[in-house]
Amino acid sequence: MRRVIGAANRVSAWLARQDGALALLARLVFAAVLLRYFWASALTKFGTGPFAPSAGAYAQIFPRQLEAVGYDPAALGFFADLTVLAGTWAEILLPALIVLGLMTRPAALAMAGFVCVQSLTDIFGHGAAPGAWFDAAPDSAIADQRAFWLLLLALLVSKGGGAVSADRLLGSLWRRLAAMRHIS
Repeated sequence: MRRVIGAANRVSAWLARQDGALALLARLVFAAVLLRYFWASALTKFGTGPFAPSAGAYAQIFPRQLEAVGYDPAALGFFADLTVLAGTWAEILLPALIVLGLMTRPAALAMAGFVCVQSLTDIFGHGAAPGAWFDAAPDSAIADQRAFWLLLLALLVSKGGGAVSADRLLGSLWRRLAAMRHIS
């Protein structure tokens, strides 16, 4: 029995040291499952250029407000314009930062906020069914799927970019530069 417990403790200790691999795996899963989803969504929001959102972008982000003004995006004002542009670019930049492992923690935290706002917009703006937890149905698009997205992002906020990331590379370079400054 001692051998079994000793082996279990060694395996557990080894697994506890694998944070870098776990974070890298989380980034790979994000890239495989969510990168193209967010980029495809962002591309539907561009109109005539990168700073000219389409009318559909306003319909996706401000559905009820756009309906209230007769589907005239210009009637929504500057705040709506700024929000739509920020949301569109967030869907491009934040996933790219996460996949590259560059500024992973703040990018994952911002992406988690984005997912929360997206979920609330889907529920209250578009009338999507939120689903429920503990209902024996694991496939509701909001409650179930997005909970997994947020768990993945929380892992990245907690662990950072992982073993193979721009964060790790830049941190290493920064430490070398700092060491060289102390030498000279």
